[in-house]
Amino acid sequence: MVKIMSNFKATYMLLSRLQADNKYFLGYGNRQVKHLWAGSVEDQIKEMKELYNSLPENEKPEWLSMNDINEFEKNMLSV
Repeated sequence: MVKIMSNFKATYMLLSRLQADNKYFLGYGNRQVKHLWAGSVEDQIKEMKELYNSLPENEKPEWLSMNDINEFEKNMLSV
């Protein structure tokens, strides 16, 4: 199990970074795109979905779901 976890460590780390950026963007970041790792809301969400979908079903993080990503997308794209 430890070896499998290490194979996905970089994916988990980047997903966590993107999630943190999204929360900041929606809060103290005042919806300024410059705070997003990917440079745009669309690219940020696309990257999160690709990373999340690249993980095997039994290795998906407990702290982030596709529903969470979809909620970020909805909230970040709304005016």
